[in-house]
Amino acid sequence: MLSNTNRFNAYRIMWVLVFFDLPTETKKERSAASQFRKKLLDDGFIMFQFSIYIRHCPSRENAKVHTKRVKNILPAHGKVCILEITDKQFERMELFQGVKPIEIPQPVEQLQLF
Repeated sequence: MLSNTNRFNAYRIMWVLVFFDLPTETKKERSAASQFRKKLLDDGFIMFQFSIYIRHCPSRENAKVHTKRVKNILPAHGKVCILEITDKQFERMELFQGVKPIEIPQPVEQLQLF
């Protein structure tokens, strides 16, 4: 049996990342892509970016279960990549998000009537 220190070790905790590029030219393709995303959400994945979904898993065995579930719902067309990484590897990710500058409107002078 694992002790609590080993149970939550950053090398045992896993992340499952699903990257995909699915065709959306026809109504049928859009529906298949939408159903795939919905099934990922139903299985506990969260959207990291539009075509990247991630799921935290407490163990390697649990990650394998969710990887298998993704394989069972693969759409007929398009590309899907599944990557399992440790929590330690995930924490080394560097995220950058640019902020689009916006122009602040000049305040309108209020006309005062006495």
